[in-house]
Amino acid sequence: MSPTQLLSTSISSSSSAFLAAPIAFKARNQNVSFASKTPSICTCAAAPQEQKTVYKTQVSRNANIAKLQAGYLFPEVARRRNAHMLKYPDAKVISLGIGDSTEPIPEVITSAIAKRAEALSTLEGYSGYGPEQGEKPLRTAIASTFYAGLGIEEDDIFVSDGAKCDISRLQMVFGANVTMAVQDPSYPAYVDSSVIMGQTGQFQKDVEKYSKIEYMRCTPENGFFPDLSKVSRTDIIFFCSPNNPTGSAATREQLTRLVQFAKDNGSIIVYDSAYAMYMSDDNPRSIFEIPGAKEVALETSSFSKYAGFTGVRLGWTVVPKQLLYSDGFPVVKDFNRVVCTSFNGASNICQAGGRACLSPEGLKAMSEVIGFYKENTNIIMDTFNSLGFNVYGGKNAPYVWVHFPGQSSWDVFSEILEKTHVVTTPGSGFGPGGEGFVRVSAFGHRENVLEACRRFKQLYN
Repeated sequence: MSPTQLLSTSISSSSSAFLAAPIAFKARNQNVSFASKTPSICTCAAAPQEQKTVYKTQVSRNANIAKLQAGYLFPEVARRRNAHMLKYPDAKVISLGIGDSTEPIPEVITSAIAKRAEALSTLEGYSGYGPEQGEKPLRTAIASTFYAGLGIEEDDIFVSDGAKCDISRLQMVFGANVTMAVQDPSYPAYVDSSVIMGQTGQFQKDVEKYSKIEYMRCTPENGFFPDLSKVSRTDIIFFCSPNNPTGSAATREQLTRLVQFAKDNGSIIVYDSAYAMYMSDDNPRSIFEIPGAKEVALETSSFSKYAGFTGVRLGWTVVPKQLLYSDGFPVVKDFNRVVCTSFNGASNICQAGGRACLSPEGLKAMSEVIGFYKENTNIIMDTFNSLGFNVYGGKNAPYVWVHFPGQSSWDVFSEILEKTHVVTTPGSGFGPGGEGFVRVSAFGHRENVLEACRRFKQLYN
C-alpha cells in the first residue's frame, strides 16, 4: 500500500469510528421562551466544487502501442494468480504457468560469478565497460560448444542480456516496413514487438489476429509444422524449435524445407533455439545444421532455461556474415550498430557465469538440471495421458500442451486455478491457434509437481 493510500485509509477509518461512536449529552431542564415570528422557508444551495484540472503534455501516444490488446500474457497470468491468492489466503498455490526455472544454479557456476564479483574490488581485477558484443572468451566458447563444425565464428556471436531482449533489438534492425510471419501458436514477444514497431495493422477481434501478420497455423494434424504451401511470402519468419508453447521440435527434413522456403522467397528466418539442450530426438539443435541456412537465417538463444539464469540474464544471438539484405549489405553490421547504440554489453559478472556454464563441469551440471526438469515433464505427461487427454510436447521441451476440445483456454485456466489452486497458462494467450489448449510448465520443485498432478487427478478423474 502506498503512503498516500495508507494515509487515506487511516483518515477514513478514524472518521468512520468517530461518526459511529455513541455520544452522550447531559440534558438540563430549562424553560426557554422565544419571540413568535412568521415562519419562512430557507433554501440551501451547495457551492459548486472546483473541478481538478489534470495537466497533459502535447505529446501524442505511440499509436502502435495503443494497438496492443490488454496486458502482456505472463503479467496477466500473474495478476489473476495474485487475485486468487487474496481470495484464498490459506491455499497452497502451485505455479506451473510461466516458464521460470526453480532449481538452484549449480555451484560450479555461482562460484565463478562470485569470484568475478570479488575481483572487482581489487585494482588488478576491476573492469568497467566491456565490448558491447560480449567478451571474446565467452563468444569463442559459445561458438565451439554450440556451433562446432557449422562455420559459425566468434565474431558472428553477440552476447546479450537474454533472447527476449535481442528479439526487440532485431525488430529495431528490421524497422517498420517489413512483413512478418509467426508460428501459431507462438511466444508472444514476436507478435507484440512487431506491433510496437508498427509492422502490423489493427487487431481483428473476429479472428483474434493482427492484420499484416502471417499466422502459420501449427496443429496436431500437421505435426505442429506449418503447411508452407499455404503460407504467404513475408520478409521475416519467426520460428522456434523446440517450440514454446507446444513443446514440439522440427525435424531435419522440415527445417530443410523451411530454409528452402526462405530462399525461394528471399526471406530472413529468426530462429529461436532457447530450448535446444532439451532435445531428446535426433533433431537439429541449430538452424545452421541445415545447408544454406547461414544465407537466410540468424539465431537467438539463452542460458535462462539451461543454467537457471532467468534472473541472472545472459543470452546470445548469431548473425552470420553471409546473411545479406537485398542491396548486398551485411545484416550483421546493422545489428552491431543497434547493439552499440542501445546496449553497453552484458554484465561482466554474468559473463563469467556464462563461461563457467560452458566448462566441462558446467556442461555436466547444466545437463543434470535439465534432466531434472525433463523428469518433471514425464510426470505431467503421464498424469494427463492417464486421464485420457490428448497431450503433446514434453519430449523435447519443458512444456506439456494439453488439449481441451470445445473449451475456452481462459475458462479452463480459471477452472483449474479455482478448483486445484494450480496456475497454468491458457493456450489462446499464444495466438488463436492455441485456443482450446493449456500449457503446463515442468519448471517446479518435485514435490510441487507431484502435488499438482495429484490435484489434476482429483479434478478430472
